[in-house]
Amino acid sequence: MGALQGRVVVVTGAGRGLGREHALLAAAEGASVVVADTGAAADGTGSDPSVVEAVAAEITNAGGRAVASTADVATTEGARELLALARDTYGRVDGLVNNAGILRDRMFVNMSEDDWDAVIRGQLRATFAPCRVFADHWRTESKAGNQPVASIVNVSSTSGIIGAVGQTNYGAGKAGIAALTVILAQEISRYGVRVNAIVPVARTRMTQDLPGIGEMVAAPADPAVFDVYHPGNVSPLVAWLLTADVPVTGEVYYAKGGEIRRCAPWSYDWTIDKGARWTVEEIAKEMAARV
Repeated sequence: MGALQGRVVVVTGAGRGLGREHALLAAAEGASVVVADTGAAADGTGSDPSVVEAVAAEITNAGGRAVASTADVATTEGARELLALARDTYGRVDGLVNNAGILRDRMFVNMSEDDWDAVIRGQLRATFAPCRVFADHWRTESKAGNQPVASIVNVSSTSGIIGAVGQTNYGAGKAGIAALTVILAQEISRYGVRVNAIVPVARTRMTQDLPGIGEMVAAPADPAVFDVYHPGNVSPLVAWLLTADVPVTGEVYYAKGGEIRRCAPWSYDWTIDKGARWTVEEIAKEMAARV
């Protein structure tokens, strides 16, 4: 019996890279999988249905259960289409992995409104819409007396929680996803839903073509050497977060190679308190000792 035996999981952005690996492992662990991807380029343009169809075929040819979808998950209609496909095909849904996303790197002063809007849509909205639709479904099930044992896994980034030059749009979207994860976990735990996020570091379309980064994440020449940046290294953590008995919610985990870290939430550092209104000069004096 696999860790996900009998569970039904939806994975967005499952046509390539990390999403493909998550879908393959979920199926190998016994889940019935809805693999979703428009087949768009990394910048969100174009579409190619054959990309996600190939992943579904790979799973079924290996003896697993999978169905493909090209729904646009940045829309509520697309998210509803995914939910309906999972329920119509497998009768239920237990997990959602929001892996879909796009990238358009620009220095901020060169960034167009379209570059900003497209990435916020392709990252934050592509997480919001499925979360909104699936959370509403599980709440309805809970209120009807059918308490779910469900999991949502979102995908943030070091660009969002630490920062990266040239990725203000991408980082803002990924920071929003981390915040959404923490708050949504607090709101829907009563309905039997755990919500967590991962911060993956791996070789994908979004990393392998970046100057300086592509060389770092490249596969080792020696196949006997551990491939630290292989996207499949991240998938076991995702699969664990999808299990029926996972004990955590509202967490964000960093994953690279064989390394997993828990990301600490935002917290206060030092405090100064005058007990009355400050003057600008007083603040300047206090800050001089702390910067």
